[in-house]
Amino acid sequence: MPRRKPHARKQAGSDSSAPLGDVFGRTERGPENDEVYVVRTIPGTRATKTYRCPGCDHEIPPGVAHIVAWAADGGEDDRRHWHRGCWNGRRTRRITRRWS
Repeated sequence: MPRRKPHARKQAGSDSSAPLGDVFGRTERGPENDEVYVVRTIPGTRATKTYRCPGCDHEIPPGVAHIVAWAADGGEDDRRHWHRGCWNGRRTRRITRRWS
């Protein structure tokens, strides 16, 4: 009989890198730290178009995992696609591309 790898049990209260709420969007403070943003992680397998990151003004090519964020009081029509590193560093540097 083949051996099976034991299932890793998730401990209560442990943090994971992608919370369950990320499927529908989690909330975080935005670049100016004054607004609340809905943030969603897009895996590389679901990234099918080219986007321009407002944090660094470089393209995010298809197949690259990234972050989608929009103001909680706005709509999904105002969403912007960010590199994960640019979103994480949004408070330490200015946005290079102004949202239109």
